[in-house]
Amino acid sequence: SRFILSLEDDLMRIFASDRLREWMKHLGMEEGVPIESRMVSKSIERAQKQVEGRNFEMRKHLLEYDDVMNKQREAVYHLRRDVLEGKENRDWVLRGARAIVVSLVDSYCPEDKHPDEWDQEALEREFKDLFGMTTAQADVSWETINRPQLLERLTAAVEQRFEERERTLGADQFRQLERYLILSVLDAQWKDHLLALDHLKEGIGMRAYGQRDPLVEYKRESFDLFQEMMERVEDQVVQYLYRVELVQQAPEHRHRQVAHREQKAEASGLAGERKEAQHSPGSTTPTTVRRSTPKVGRNDPCPCGSGKKYKKCHGAGDGTAPS
Repeated sequence: SRFILSLEDDLMRIFASDRLREWMKHLGMEEGVPIESRMVSKSIERAQKQVEGRNFEMRKHLLEYDDVMNKQREAVYHLRRDVLEGKENRDWVLRGARAIVVSLVDSYCPEDKHPDEWDQEALEREFKDLFGMTTAQADVSWETINRPQLLERLTAAVEQRFEERERTLGADQFRQLERYLILSVLDAQWKDHLLALDHLKEGIGMRAYGQRDPLVEYKRESFDLFQEMMERVEDQVVQYLYRVELVQQAPEHRHRQVAHREQKAEASGLAGERKEAQHSPGSTTPTTVRRSTPKVGRNDPCPCGSGKKYKKCHGAGDGTAPS
């Protein structure tokens, strides 16, 4: 087998040495003349090795990028498996609620600011929006309270509120609600996170122009996105659990639903009985009507003997053949 390769091909133009082209010009080689030389063969071999090395590096980087996403996927699926098995769902929600309280206090009541400079209105608004209760219900008096007391009372109020809702809705029903909310919110946020990672991967290569390793930047920013996603999951699950209200159906409505299902089942049963009766041996079968005379085609001679086609004679009227 012989392989034909031009010096103007991308393989030779990008990876081969310019000395080869200059050497060919120096020898006075004309275009279209086949070249058979050990020097040319070695140049092609070196170019092929460079291409293979480049492709290997591309595949290696692709696997490293996928490994970052795979580690996050393992963490999410591990959490989903624990939720489905009912492992510490209650403790997970309480840990998230406590973390939210700490985050609110750190954001609006930082240690390096005097209590007079705290953003009390923002804390009141966020706390009520997340937990469905005011700071006054947590026995918070802004005139005399300090930061450790504020954190302690808000945390105690959140835990007490959780236990009250658990007793009100029932432990079993509350566990089912926890499982449903965690899985629903986690799945929705994970889909959005995968889309965000795809967008990040598309433009991360531009970081190389700023003398930064794209892979290192991708690992750092994807980890930040993952942390933000998990925080959103905790916030939404806690907010739903603390504010959701279950509506129970009235007894009359349930009775109507049961009666409707019974009527539907009875109607389907009667339809099945009719179908069985039609196919039973004792049932009357419909008789088949057969023609006493052969059917006359539209282009056949009319049976009346006029010599015309049937469609031009008696077939042009009501379609009945003459007697």
